[in-house]
Amino acid sequence: MNRAPSLRDALLPGIQPHRRPGEHRDPVAVTARPIRGARPVAGPVAVLPFDSEAFAAAVRAGGGEVAPLDENTRAVVWLNLDCAALGAVLEQHPAIEWVQLPMAGVESFSPLFDSQDDRPLPLWTSAKGSFAEPVAEHAVALTLAVLRGIPEKSRSTSWADPKTGVTLYGRHILIVGAGGIALEIMRLLAPFEVSVTIVRRSADPLPGAHATVTTARLMEVLPDADVVILAAAATGETELLIGPEQLAAMKPSAALVNIARGRLIDQDALDAALRAGHLAGAGLDVTTPEPLPDGHPLWTAPRCVITSHSADTPEMTEPLLAERIRANVAALRGNGAFVGIVDPVAGY
Repeated sequence: MNRAPSLRDALLPGIQPHRRPGEHRDPVAVTARPIRGARPVAGPVAVLPFDSEAFAAAVRAGGGEVAPLDENTRAVVWLNLDCAALGAVLEQHPAIEWVQLPMAGVESFSPLFDSQDDRPLPLWTSAKGSFAEPVAEHAVALTLAVLRGIPEKSRSTSWADPKTGVTLYGRHILIVGAGGIALEIMRLLAPFEVSVTIVRRSADPLPGAHATVTTARLMEVLPDADVVILAAAATGETELLIGPEQLAAMKPSAALVNIARGRLIDQDALDAALRAGHLAGAGLDVTTPEPLPDGHPLWTAPRCVITSHSADTPEMTEPLLAERIRANVAALRGNGAFVGIVDPVAGY
């Protein structure tokens, strides 16, 4: 018997149905193409700086050989943010030609990129894009929470009148960033019939967006946004991207959501804007520093919800990183279609 099309099928054609409960997929893996130029040579892969059977199994699933670090090692799956330790490994084992990093954001490894910039290899890959589904889901959750007034309502200890909150339907959404997370946010927002403006380094149109502008034009497009979602990599160009001037340019009714890195926002300026009654509110999954200290003003800022960097949990990210490792080991041994290649100059 033929299955009747579901509402999801009608709204999101081309998306594979029948996920298992809680299953996420890597939306950018299908875009991988064989690399040009210097290509890593296949060989034994070391999983460092600690053993992980889950990620070793991913290497084997990609057709690779897991082996202890020695002179024959050709690739490393690196599982923490210790840049100095990884640098020592590369210095002592110059035959390593590919490094898989564990996170989407790679700013912690910038000093290492700089130290290796005179070499075409190693090739660097990260988890960028692989965590897009859970992070985008959280971004939408924070957006709805702010627009519906959940931060204040959740702190209430008595019944509040009058009723407050606005709808997401038909709003103008400004997304800073154009990677996998931005694409997934747009897909999730499609049923709300929003219009989307993308802010990115280049003006090349992003499919699905109503407009695409460069970062230099951010101040032009901020005043029209009902929701501003930060989903860009942390680089020198994006540090303190949202400061007093940008906050003042936003509508008093606008929502600000950050699921990128805390350093994209001037937090003192945000706190001042919220306490002055400017903005519908803010939803922050990331802060500077992390953890945000007890007693920090943002914990008590009006209309602000903070979710302690939980847009993607270990239970969500481990299978996605494992699949990224499997795909890239297969690329190492096959056609060179690596996923999540890092641009060391751009920093992501």
